[in-house]
Amino acid sequence: MGTGLRVFLLNDDDSLERLPLAKFERLRRGDPKESLPQYAGKRIRYALVVVEMENRRPVAIIMVQYSYLYFDSKGRIDPVEREKAATLAVNMVPPSPKEGQIGGIINAHHRFAKKHYERRYTWTPTQEIVESIAAAIFGKHPAVG
Repeated sequence: MGTGLRVFLLNDDDSLERLPLAKFERLRRGDPKESLPQYAGKRIRYALVVVEMENRRPVAIIMVQYSYLYFDSKGRIDPVEREKAATLAVNMVPPSPKEGQIGGIINAHHRFAKKHYERRYTWTPTQEIVESIAAAIFGKHPAVG
């Protein structure tokens, strides 16, 4: 057994578009040769799915991350938004117990960063989207675990 990754972009009508993992990784790395011009200047929902594999076939969904990708005017992942997301992710780390409370004041900066990150960079799927993703991975008889 092992794990695999699947990436799906969601269009405005909630239809799925499978994005090959290698292309997704090139986009995330900022490869200048890789772009999705149809998404230029847009914010697109995507699902990153971790799948349990057996004999090179998916047998269960382990986890799904529902996030947004921000594209620049050339259809590449916007590096400014990528940096903002990374900064918020770092700021979500809770302070050490020593830093957590200074003079009776509780440091809640990480909580605010988490809320901001969730509002700006994540989304919640409908049951129909969850089922569509499972169907795309498993076919007619999804086994979501």
